[in-house]
Amino acid sequence: MKVIEVHILQNVAPANLNRDDTGSPKSAMFGGYRRARVSSQSQKRAVREAFKGLLPQDNLATRTKKLLGELVGRLVERGVAEPQAEGVAQVLLEGVGLGVKNKATEYLLFIGNQEIDRIAEVAHDHLEELLELVGQDAEEESGRKKKEAAKAKLPAEVKKELEKVFDGGKAVDLALFGRMLADRPEWNVDAASQVAHAISTHKVDREFDFYTAVDDLNPKEETGAGMMGDVEYYSATLYRYANVNLEKLVENLHGDKELAAEGIRAFLRAFVETLPSGKQNTFAAHNPPDFVAIFVRDGAPRNLANAFVNPVWRSKTDLVSASVEALDSYASKVESVYGDTRASAYYLNLSAASPENVGEAADGLNEAIESTMLHVEEWLEAM
Repeated sequence: MKVIEVHILQNVAPANLNRDDTGSPKSAMFGGYRRARVSSQSQKRAVREAFKGLLPQDNLATRTKKLLGELVGRLVERGVAEPQAEGVAQVLLEGVGLGVKNKATEYLLFIGNQEIDRIAEVAHDHLEELLELVGQDAEEESGRKKKEAAKAKLPAEVKKELEKVFDGGKAVDLALFGRMLADRPEWNVDAASQVAHAISTHKVDREFDFYTAVDDLNPKEETGAGMMGDVEYYSATLYRYANVNLEKLVENLHGDKELAAEGIRAFLRAFVETLPSGKQNTFAAHNPPDFVAIFVRDGAPRNLANAFVNPVWRSKTDLVSASVEALDSYASKVESVYGDTRASAYYLNLSAASPENVGEAADGLNEAIESTMLHVEEWLEAM
């Protein structure tokens, strides 16, 4: 297994980056202590947003229930009248088992932009025969029977072409983060990357910010706030971890090694430079990582979160430096006991600590990424 790992220590000022259903910042028990937590899903969302400025749109995916509207727009661009485009698009989606209600699919679909384009091409190529099927639904049918009827009426040739469409469409984010469809498991894509929930290296206690807002048009003689409330937050040094299975990524991208390399380069930069955006207008906790280590590993991935099973405490040094020292010490133990499977290891460090077991120091993120990519590209050439 060829794996690229990213280990990050990031000290975040007071923030509420990732909230639960009550608005409280997420947390978790780890090592018997309450820790700050940032979910893997929210981190992946931030990475996907960053990809929009790092990779071509043709090599990205969209997560949406509004696929019908996307198809209609593409058909209108090809000269199809909007009412006809909407009818044909619905026939196609229902014909492959994607139920449509109120112009929305029944669940969120993660679909490559190239896949959407190819569905529109199939619709345009078979426009006349598909138009004949618009409005043929039996009103008395519902649920599973309606789904089966919609599938049955789609011409076999059209259905065969559509079945070839759902292959991931060389979308890097879909290849990295995967796709799961319970109704159509043959369209599933096993994720090439894994992203851990970020946790604080130390114990945290949530705090409350009580705020008031003044009504600007209140007369001077009227006192009191126009509104008041509170918001929870915490400050934490987070350990963030992710890995990418290089071989799986190439497989998901249909053997396109050049695109796989660009995908890894974009993932490394995006994962390091982004955080979820929750409550950032309130807290502006735009704190870059203090420590980043990037490993290229020939073997199973290794999450080093257990370096912080015992919470780090601020003693003679600051919390960030103490966290770097704990990570460095634990990495040394793991590699010595289980074997050092790292083909390359580079790190950048803004803390006062002096790590000795996490590889070669890089002058900056660009150098760390490009040095890593030299090893990645060697592997890709040999595959």
